[in-house]
Amino acid sequence: MEDILDLYERPLEAGEGKVCVDERPYRPGLPMRPKRPARQDYTYERQGTCNLFGVLDPDRGWRDGVVTERRTKEDWGRLLVRLADEVFPSAQRIHLVCDNLNIHTLGALYLVLPPEEARRRAERFCLHPTPKHASWLNMAELEISALERQCLDRRIGDLETLRREVAAWIQSRNEAQVTVHRRFTSRDARQKLARSYPKIKNG
Repeated sequence: MEDILDLYERPLEAGEGKVCVDERPYRPGLPMRPKRPARQDYTYERQGTCNLFGVLDPDRGWRDGVVTERRTKEDWGRLLVRLADEVFPSAQRIHLVCDNLNIHTLGALYLVLPPEEARRRAERFCLHPTPKHASWLNMAELEISALERQCLDRRIGDLETLRREVAAWIQSRNEAQVTVHRRFTSRDARQKLARSYPKIKNG
């Protein structure tokens, strides 16, 4: 926990980038009918579902969203390539905050690139996984929550429309340079979350 809190607090050095990534499945809602409001189906149906990767650079107030048909290691690998080549092309070290989902490995680069290219990019990443039950530490969660409330709170019937809607929302947020003002530090954690720290055994 303190690793991520300290990462948020300290200014970046030259040649560093910082990015938070999270993802959400998206399932279109059921259409409205006369005298019946729109609603979400509680059952999981593969048809009509997709995945949204939310990306946030908290220092620049910049975000991105990548809509994919599935959530696979290959999709994650392609996102890492995008971060390395397009978002932070000149960064020597990219600090990446993400949760412990099974696809969140640098090995995913080897599924989408030749080994020498995958290794070259993997060496630039420094993963900062959120602890178990502490995904709230990932600021990308806040951004995805805002996206869900402001853009995805209605039925969007197809993938291309969803991509356009997400892109328009992201453009608006980026133009406004909306940032996350996190004030919770390691010092705060030691006081407010003291029970979560291991107890020191004497003797």
